[in-house]
Amino acid sequence: MNVEIRDAELRDAAAIAGIFYHTVLNVNVRDYSRAQVEAWAGPAPEPGMWEERISDGERQTFVAVQGERVLGFAEFEADGHIDTLYVHHECQGCGIASKLLDRIEAEARRLGLPRLYTEASITARPFFEGRGFSVVTPQTVEVRGQKCRNFRMEKRRMPC
Repeated sequence: MNVEIRDAELRDAAAIAGIFYHTVLNVNVRDYSRAQVEAWAGPAPEPGMWEERISDGERQTFVAVQGERVLGFAEFEADGHIDTLYVHHECQGCGIASKLLDRIEAEARRLGLPRLYTEASITARPFFEGRGFSVVTPQTVEVRGQKCRNFRMEKRRMPC
C-alpha cells in the first residue's frame, strides 16, 4: 500500500473526525462494551474539534494519505506524548500505524527526546508493545460516565 505521511491540514479535519469515530465504534468494540465505545466516540464526528486541535500549536498532527484519501492520523506533543494514533477501520493491519509511528519517532529523535509515552487502549496495547513500548501502569479513565481501562506506556531511547 503506497501511503504518504504528511502534516495535517485544516481540510483534513472531517476525515480525521470520521476515522476517530468509526474506528472506535468498529475496532475498539472488540475490547470494550458498546456503552464504553459510544461514550468514547461521542455522539457524532466533530470536525470543528479536530480543526482546533490541528491549529492550536500544542501538538503536531500527522496524517497517512493515499492520494487524497486520509487513512489514519496521529498527534504528537513536543514532550514526547503521543496523544492519538488511529487508522481507518477498513485499513487495519496494513502498516499505516507503523508508518505514523515511524514519523513520530523521527521527530522525537530530531528533538532529542529521551522517551515517547502514550495512554494506549486495550486494543492498541499489542501494537505499542510490538514497537518497543512497555506498560508503566494500567489505569482506569472515565469518559462521559463510562469507566474504561487503558495503559500508560513508554518507550525510551529511540533507535537511530
